[in-house]
Amino acid sequence: MADVTFDEFKKLDLVVGTVKSVQPHPNADKLYVLEVDLGEEQPRTLVAGLKGYYTPEQLDGKQLVVVANLQPKAMRGIESRGMLLAAQEGDRVVIIAPEAPLAPGSKVL
Repeated sequence: MADVTFDEFKKLDLVVGTVKSVQPHPNADKLYVLEVDLGEEQPRTLVAGLKGYYTPEQLDGKQLVVVANLQPKAMRGIESRGMLLAAQEGDRVVIIAPEAPLAPGSKVL
């Protein structure tokens, strides 16, 4: 894996978001469509491959860390406007989340 410079890393806008709604993706078995509050005027739509790891009830209201300035990408016909951070260990996936509740849009330092 190639190293990135500190200046390249600083380009990432990592912020705390709060999941406002979760729906199954209409065109994919493993994807959810999340509406996430990032402290902006409107929630952001994120498409995430969490269906085999979390239920909608587990995700609703959950805080997480989002790469907010990632170029939008259509995933099976729905535009995702960011990416949540998660870690995988074997068959387990864990969402990266703040240790304590924070306001949506709080910057990750």
